Amino acid sequence: MQVASTIPAMFLDVCTRYEGNTTKVVYGRKVQGAWSTITHDELRDHVECFAMGLMHRGFAQGQRIGIVSENRVEWAIADFAITAMGAVDVPIFPTLTPAQESYIFNDCQASCVIVSNALQLSKIQKVWDEIPSLRLVIVMNDDVQPSERVVRFSDVIREGRDVMPAQERRTTFATMAANVQPSDLLTLIYTSGTTGNPKGVMLTHSNLMSNIAGSLEVIDITESDVFLSYLPMCHSYERMTGYYFAFCVGAATYIAESIETVAENMREVRPTVMTSVPRLFERIKMRVEGNVAKESALKQRIFAWAFAVGKARAAGASSAAVSLQYKLADKLVFSKIRERTGGRLRFFASGGAALSVEVGTFFDAIGLVILEGYGLTETSPVLTFNREGEQELGTVGTPIPNVEIRIASDGEIMAKGPNIMKGYWNDEEATREALTPDGWLHTGDIGMFNDRGHLVITDRKKHILVSSGGKNIAPQPIESLLTASLLIDQALLIGDQREFCTALIVPEREACEAWAKQHGHSFGSWESLVASDELYNAIQRDVQQLQRDLSKFERVRRFRLIPTPFSVENGLLTPTLKIKRKVVVQQYADVIETMYEEVV
Repeated sequence: MQVASTIPAMFLDVCTRYEGNTTKVVYGRKVQGAWSTITHDELRDHVECFAMGLMHRGFAQGQRIGIVSENRVEWAIADFAITAMGAVDVPIFPTLTPAQESYIFNDCQASCVIVSNALQLSKIQKVWDEIPSLRLVIVMNDDVQPSERVVRFSDVIREGRDVMPAQERRTTFATMAANVQPSDLLTLIYTSGTTGNPKGVMLTHSNLMSNIAGSLEVIDITESDVFLSYLPMCHSYERMTGYYFAFCVGAATYIAESIETVAENMREVRPTVMTSVPRLFERIKMRVEGNVAKESALKQRIFAWAFAVGKARAAGASSAAVSLQYKLADKLVFSKIRERTGGRLRFFASGGAALSVEVGTFFDAIGLVILEGYGLTETSPVLTFNREGEQELGTVGTPIPNVEIRIASDGEIMAKGPNIMKGYWNDEEATREALTPDGWLHTGDIGMFNDRGHLVITDRKKHILVSSGGKNIAPQPIESLLTASLLIDQALLIGDQREFCTALIVPEREACEAWAKQHGHSFGSWESLVASDELYNAIQRDVQQLQRDLSKFERVRRFRLIPTPFSVENGLLTPTLKIKRKVVVQQYADVIETMYEEVV
């Protein structure tokens, strides 16, 4: 499939392709409890009017415009309008604090910020005086009182519609979009910044469009596919794969109400393709296994038999007996699990963090395909992907066609291609550290190619723990191993410059409460259950069993149970659900030290 060279050109190409089609859905969202959809014609009208409204208010090419919003159709309208003007959008996570927003919008000198609601407006208002460049805030919700410096999204669209006749507006928009060049800056995406201040990754139109072109050669999606989007659109992973990529081929994208409603929304929307991070798969696996544990002994045996059959089939067993057994297992067990995803999912695309082999094996066995890939914000983001039918668990696949990957002498993964960022905004030193003179990017990840040419990620270079005895320890595989326990929700390995490894463990509440009830233990609160010797001992048995194949220096010798989960809200997870290691270690420093007292 031939793709355009800029985002505005792609937008116009796709909208023209479906012009006049009143049944083709481009976006769906919940409105007052019911799903509502819009067509390409409706989207184009809104984007053109919003762009004209912004121009009418004096915003122009090259200016930076922030977006602070949860996933919603207005997010896409704003993005397409801003980029068609040749302006640069700066989307950030709505979970950021006023101080973090102040830093970012000062750093990029934002002239306008578009926010979703009154809460997000209030955060900007707290730091507005700290952002001298900021002239206007536009609020997507209508339930705000307009003022000289605050206007409603719908009013900007109305202004754009009133400023010129429809045909003139369409011609003006097309001319403006045609002036945008592939080398022009498209967006600034600020990295999570788990330590220090975040850096603004500069991505051009060419960066994103080349990544779409390369991905289209290995990922099979068409206009008949239906996406369910729940990951933040402001993150490069969802922006390219679940937003631009789906739009480019004409697929429909339904926007989940929230992370909490994903399971319900999957049953309603019945997606055929879905982008996700491993955390969702871990939760699905844990929920299925937890439900099975509550069933009768007979049903537990049926599930165990079915899983063994599914696992054998996924491993390549193809005898007539296995095929017959699988049909029965599918009817009795697997089809019912798949129905909870809507029943027509072709595959999940997984990224953002490493998918454990155990979780991948579980999904393979029940007939749900997960295709794992790998990339960074700095790479627009896709570097590698597991092709359908050639996927290999424990790997992130092979490089997409227009990307080169090599392994440096210290094991670091290096990447080169048209998707590599222009650099970091206002940070030449960090740009020089990240990019070699001949265009290779230091990814900061450690990895290797296996004998089939699939890339295997070991860990983040900066996350490698070095014991006091000089042993290198990759924490992510060990943490994934620990969370295989039904009783463990989250785990963080400790051990840098220490004599041995320890861990902070967040128990899985539902499973632990069911365990306590099953074993006749009664505790007055969740906190008292977590503090109990009984639960500690039960989890300790799981930990000892799970890490039996690890080297001695990799094994967790002590751990502490934490009652409060690491979350985005409490600042211990990134918006893509990865643990902020240094932040957690700082917050629980006293708890960690108790595990190294009285070492024997």
